[in-house]
Amino acid sequence: MTETAYKRRSIVPQIMKYVVFAAVLVYIAVLMAYASGSSRPFEEVEAAVSSALKDSGLKEMDSQMLKRNFGLNSADYAGVMYYASESSMSAEEVLLIRVSSDKQVQEVTDAVNERIDSRINAFEGYAPEQVKLLEDAQQSVRGRYIFFAVASDAEEYRAVFESSL
Repeated sequence: MTETAYKRRSIVPQIMKYVVFAAVLVYIAVLMAYASGSSRPFEEVEAAVSSALKDSGLKEMDSQMLKRNFGLNSADYAGVMYYASESSMSAEEVLLIRVSSDKQVQEVTDAVNERIDSRINAFEGYAPEQVKLLEDAQQSVRGRYIFFAVASDAEEYRAVFESSL
């Protein structure tokens, strides 16, 4: 082996170390950006999700309905948007909350999971299409934003939410 070939072979592992290191840094940066949520104001995210719901037939609900259905007090959070069907025969609803602190994330996700379970129990046996919607519910936690949707277009609503951050 010539001296030049030997030097080339010893340089390649060194270059690969830097390439792997750079790839790890990029991965960590992407992961942190995804987990951190967004610094966008709640009003902007709410506007994007609300516009996606325009033709859904869902109606904006007040803080009393949020308290009744989820056991959550809207005054405890930095922002709340809640839409639901006016029909008692429909499980469709969309909830967007921006929590004020990281410790509230678990509180809200627990309330959402309890809501799913109670609605499945309510519809089980007589409305299998509503149960299917509940089983396919879309949830996303991005930093301090929590999104929940039960609807035939729930995946679309989630995509709008995530792209608005």
